[in-house]
Amino acid sequence: MTEPTHVITREALQDDALRRMVAASAPDMRILTDVERAASLDATLAQRPRECAGDGVWLFAYGSLIWNPALHFDQRRLARVHGWHRSFCLSTQAGRGTPANPGLVLGLDRGGACTGAAFHVAEELVADELALLWRREMLSGSYQPRWVRVRGADGVPFGHAIAFTIHRSCEQYAGGLAREDVVRRLASARGALGSSADYLFRTRDGLRSLGIHDKRIEDLARRVEHAGAPSTPHPAVAI
Repeated sequence: MTEPTHVITREALQDDALRRMVAASAPDMRILTDVERAASLDATLAQRPRECAGDGVWLFAYGSLIWNPALHFDQRRLARVHGWHRSFCLSTQAGRGTPANPGLVLGLDRGGACTGAAFHVAEELVADELALLWRREMLSGSYQPRWVRVRGADGVPFGHAIAFTIHRSCEQYAGGLAREDVVRRLASARGALGSSADYLFRTRDGLRSLGIHDKRIEDLARRVEHAGAPSTPHPAVAI
């Protein structure tokens, strides 16, 4: 029988189930306090570009947010950012791996360009939705949220969005790994949220559903499948 993969839900974020899962899976991992997380959100909103004030917030999705946003949004559109690229550069000891066999998940790292999805959150929902999002993305402080200019499929900028870029000075940063090491970790690591391979395949399929062909992701998926991981995402159940 195929073992299900757990997915993050709004309810899991609201009742702090995700934080408890991470704390139990990786007790030595430092988790941001509520005060630190709130300060991060406040600092990000304080840097909000003037042209975005009062008009809601765009969020740039490049990984799991594409296929599992768990947010209330009123628009979704194709978006591209320059100066950043999608990379399996974040080591994870919880969720998609264990302390003994850490997995890998995506971060937005410096250089190049990245095509993903932009979700628009209405102004009246910004406070509540971003508070939930910060509970998901800013558990350990491995990401550095920042405002990036987003362009549509036609290449024309349509605004600024919050993107969770990798914090290169964090302990979990794993940029520069050899391709063989990336494939091995993606193919073998599994945690409370499922396998790193499943995360990869869901991201590939999410990108395909938007008409995005990411050569690096497609190549990794082929290599990981060849290494023995099933290429079909496992059935998903709520965390």
